Amino acid sequence: MFATTPPTMRLSLRVLARMLAYPDAALRAHHGEMSRALQVEGALGPARTAELQALLLRLGTAPALKVETDYVELFDRGRSTALHLFEHVHGDSRERGPAMIDLLQTFEQAGLYLAPGEMPDHLPVLLEFASTQPAAEARDFLAELSHIVCVIFSALLKRQSPYASVLAAVLELAGEKAEPVPVADEPPMDESWAEPEVFGGCSTEGQARPGQPRPIRIVKNTSLGAQP
Repeated sequence: MFATTPPTMRLSLRVLARMLAYPDAALRAHHGEMSRALQVEGALGPARTAELQALLLRLGTAPALKVETDYVELFDRGRSTALHLFEHVHGDSRERGPAMIDLLQTFEQAGLYLAPGEMPDHLPVLLEFASTQPAAEARDFLAELSHIVCVIFSALLKRQSPYASVLAAVLELAGEKAEPVPVADEPPMDESWAEPEVFGGCSTEGQARPGQPRPIRIVKNTSLGAQP
């Protein structure tokens, strides 16, 4: 790992951003070029570069359906491995909206605008932004994100995913050491997305569990005329 900021990390950041994006046909077509870019720029150490090149080779040569399915299962269906950073900080709370706006303003002040459908807190987007900045500023920007990146790195390491090397590389470019932190176990996906039982109780909406009082709602019937 570099003790000081490498002279340039622009290409490496863009490669890392692309590796964390959906592994489509374009990635498979250019995996060799990305591997060479990491080698030529030399912003990362030899061991980390070799890990990333091995992952690029796998992404570029393994069956497309397998690679794509693994990506969706890992990043789209996992909470601790989600690449939208504000999910780890704000969840679905109202604070996430203002934080998104702040990020968008940061991008726009640098003359950068997101494509339709892109979210500003998506890690590949943040890495793309960092790649447009001078190396020292890019490192400082990444350092501000490093505590969240470390959580995702640790979750990927716990799953023994080769993608952990990508997050480790981000940490190293931020000037941090890639050391795992404790990560809580996730509930099974089916459990976390399960609907409440039909009669399992939604007491605020009129259904109560057995033995619990049932709320009564009194509503005036305005459809009936006045009684004589």
